Amino acid sequence: MSLSLKFLGTSAARPTVERNVSSLALIREGETLLFDCGEGTQRQMMRYGITFALDDIFFTHFHGDHVIGAIGLFRTLALQGRTETMRLWGPRGAKKMLADAVRFGAERIPFPVEIAELEPGAAVKRNGYAIVPFAADHGGAPSLGYALVEEARKGEFHPDIAREMNVPEGPLWGKLHRGEPVHSSDGKLVDASKIIGPPRPGRRVVITGDTRPSTATEEIAHGADLLVHEATFGDEEAERAAETGHTTAREAAQLAARAGVRALVLTHLSARYSNDAQTLLREAREAFENVVVARDGMEIEVPFTATTTATAH
Repeated sequence: MSLSLKFLGTSAARPTVERNVSSLALIREGETLLFDCGEGTQRQMMRYGITFALDDIFFTHFHGDHVIGAIGLFRTLALQGRTETMRLWGPRGAKKMLADAVRFGAERIPFPVEIAELEPGAAVKRNGYAIVPFAADHGGAPSLGYALVEEARKGEFHPDIAREMNVPEGPLWGKLHRGEPVHSSDGKLVDASKIIGPPRPGRRVVITGDTRPSTATEEIAHGADLLVHEATFGDEEAERAAETGHTTAREAAQLAARAGVRALVLTHLSARYSNDAQTLLREAREAFENVVVARDGMEIEVPFTATTTATAH
């Protein structure tokens, strides 16, 4: 079951030659979810192969570099004759802010638009997973981060054990997969727990949006397969990061280490690091080794594994 992230914009506050402003696409089994929609996102979607046939956009907050792109995107969708419902999600204030963006984007919207305001912990449940919002700390503005949390998977089926216990391959194996007891070929009752291993955890991906390091992030990211955390500044701007509700690369890495995540991706970089982010990477790796700095167009795959590695292509 595939799960990947495509970074569409990795710059903070304003676009640069190398980086567009905030937007991230998460693709799970062919379903695309968009997180934030900064200026120029629709062009980034075309450039990096992200479908317009998505149904959900999750906004972390409503600063311009995270939301202005919705105006152009909705205009394009209207001109293309979209008819499917679009669902927009965000923190308090979403209904007014996003309704204004939708109306500004097109004179007439030919498709339904649903806008929902979320509170921390109010999970959006889907088939096999949920999107769980959590409180971000961004200078007092209503702000959320989001975690994709998959349901636990069934335990691993052990065919060799089934054969040893004289359960022939076929419909009986199917029953065991479903957790039902069966009778072996010699008449013995075989409990599924003898053949099926314990449930296996699903994957967890955490996306912070703009925030200071927070207890809420650390708690929801505990043991996560991947943490995508903003890293607007380096050590030399630590005071400014605190004043503006942002995080340094080192602070993000320290949080990742405390949370025990398997991999960390840094994004939302100040323009000063747009062309060369090696300073941020070096400072982060002094606190947490398995980290990469996002770039526009970068794709991260999240496999089912206990040793997720932050590799990009």
